Amino acid sequence: MKNYFDKQFELRYFEMNKFGVASPTTILTLLEEAAADHCYSINYNLYQLEKQNIGWVLFSGYMEIDRYPAYKEKITIRTWLSKYSTVKGFRENLIYDESNNIIGRARGLWVFFDIEKRRPVPIFDEIKEKWSFCNEKCINYNISKKINPINNPDYKSEFKINKYDTDMNKHVNNIRYLQWGIESVPEDIFDNYFLYSIDGRFIAEAHYGETIVSLTKTELTETDNKSFLHTIKIKDTDNICATAKSIWKKYKY
Repeated sequence: MKNYFDKQFELRYFEMNKFGVASPTTILTLLEEAAADHCYSINYNLYQLEKQNIGWVLFSGYMEIDRYPAYKEKITIRTWLSKYSTVKGFRENLIYDESNNIIGRARGLWVFFDIEKRRPVPIFDEIKEKWSFCNEKCINYNISKKINPINNPDYKSEFKINKYDTDMNKHVNNIRYLQWGIESVPEDIFDNYFLYSIDGRFIAEAHYGETIVSLTKTELTETDNKSFLHTIKIKDTDNICATAKSIWKKYKY
């Protein structure tokens, strides 16, 4: 491979779930941290971009984890850009354990965004030149295919959007959508299964002070895995913020 960026992390106590392994939101946070450091490495860190009212916004993404790392385990996230258009780029990620085994993959479609005008803008030529690209994909998975919202959920949860839920782009961070989506999954799934994959589409923005409704519906599957469809919307409106599909695999104790 060429034109990639590696970032190592050591998993910390507060990033663990009750089973002593990293939570899904921890992994997504570390993926975003690796992307942020990739920006920093070419002297276009996110705070410098913010001063120009520019940021990167995730429009769609897929994460697949074979094994979640444990407390104090060191992992390496390898990230690179596989394709650009005028305003967007596809970011690939591989997650390696200390023995150099691949334990996870993630692919995201990121858009270069004017924070004030709330619209895409052309990616700076210097960013594309410094990052360049490698057309190898971490996984052959279509993250542009539409995921329809659900109307008749089996499970439902509500969340008030607090100040800490928003980010420097002045909207709810995508990590919160993942957290809200899986929060409405039944408790027995959390006790006996782990999140193997999540495929998400970000449709509209949510803001501080609004109330989010997380809707989840069981999807039939021919395997022992559990599958769910998710919709995040603004309460008492038809405004859909995000849709997703998750697959859960049984723990092997």
